[in-house]
Amino acid sequence: MTESSKLILVGQVAGGFGVKGEVRVTAYTAEPKTLLSWGVLLRADGSTGLTLTTGRAEKSAVVGRAKEIATKEEADALRGLKLYIPRDKLPEPDEDEFYLTDLVGLEARDPDGLVLGTVKSVQNFGADDMLEIAPATGGPTWYLPFTRDAVPDLHIADGWLLAVKPNEIGEREPD
Repeated sequence: MTESSKLILVGQVAGGFGVKGEVRVTAYTAEPKTLLSWGVLLRADGSTGLTLTTGRAEKSAVVGRAKEIATKEEADALRGLKLYIPRDKLPEPDEDEFYLTDLVGLEARDPDGLVLGTVKSVQNFGADDMLEIAPATGGPTWYLPFTRDAVPDLHIADGWLLAVKPNEIGEREPD
């Protein structure tokens, strides 16, 4: 997948709102109304998901009208639909900043330079971000906490990051 074709998750349909065909979309953006500025929001496969035409912010969501929805039932039928935009619609981050999606595809190397695997995804199970690593040698993926101790160096432009497995950080065995 090329840089410009990466999709970024920006929201999810929560269902209908009221009885006049409005839809509530939970926003995964700092400012919910930002969803309105992107026009077409895509499905995971890149096809059109929703085109928000009007809307207002309601807590961490946008409530409004979408071109594809005329009734409350149609809005409810889309509940759970994840909505994306192409990565290239986002502004370029500042010099020392990056988007988590920019980590996907990077090689994870140990302190000796050995390639441990590739970052398959960035997950968050409620505590901190975790990098899912697909091992270079095959087998099941494993998770690396996305902390300064576990990932002390990022070389995004060069396509790799330094990965220090938790048991190599100095965790002790249980008593």
